[in-house]
Amino acid sequence: MKRSIRPAGAQPNPAFPFTHAVEVNGFVFISAQVANVGNTSILRNASIAEETKQVMENMGEILKAADLDHDDLVKCTIYVTSLQYYAEVSRVYMSYFKGDVPARETVAVKELPLGAKVEISGIAMTR
Repeated sequence: MKRSIRPAGAQPNPAFPFTHAVEVNGFVFISAQVANVGNTSILRNASIAEETKQVMENMGEILKAADLDHDDLVKCTIYVTSLQYYAEVSRVYMSYFKGDVPARETVAVKELPLGAKVEISGIAMTR
């Protein structure tokens, strides 16, 4: 059985065919997140560290809605508009895990939604 997951207060936006996450067969597949603040298209992006922190906080809200946390992530994909951000994104990203970090890859892309510089998707395992 498949179940859609939406963080508290999140409203569907008909302009964007988007489900925050889907749970199926013991896994939660989290759609890629950017650093938007709440349900707005405003990005928190004064620095790449701040932007990455907001992305991870957004992922945390989705994980919370699934009764999970960052340590339940088993795989992430990080998209950046420049590999010059790799070290700083990694530093912030790693601070969200108490134990082993999930498997991941980092991919440089030309553009991201809303002019973001970093976007992260993830797969978590349910408890």
